[in-house]
Amino acid sequence: MSTPRRAITPEMNVTPLVDVVLVLLIIFMVVTPQIEAGASVELPAATNPDPENKELEPTIVSLAANGSFFLERKELERDALMAELKALHQKDPDTRVVLKADRGVRYSEVRGVFKAMQDLGFPGINLQVIDKPKH
Repeated sequence: MSTPRRAITPEMNVTPLVDVVLVLLIIFMVVTPQIEAGASVELPAATNPDPENKELEPTIVSLAANGSFFLERKELERDALMAELKALHQKDPDTRVVLKADRGVRYSEVRGVFKAMQDLGFPGINLQVIDKPKH
């Protein structure tokens, strides 16, 4: 007489699933801040900023807190930045430029970059700010 066999019940091992989900979470946490155009800067706050215009694809110029200049995400010296902007303006005179300056940068430096871009002949230069929270 043989002994009856017990049915094998499958058990789900969730450890690989958790590992995959955690890896994806870490990847998204690292990649998401880099999706933003331009360099990462802490923008100053302003009351009643203009709404963002999604129709325009402006060129982003960033001025970081440490004084570094960026054209989109490419770090450049100030002279190289102005040379690139001049070439960009000659190629497309209607290009719009957005200046993102960290709130820790001295206003005189921001104004100097703004003036230099105006002197290149850009038709519209905007300063990017965030909405000041209402108290």
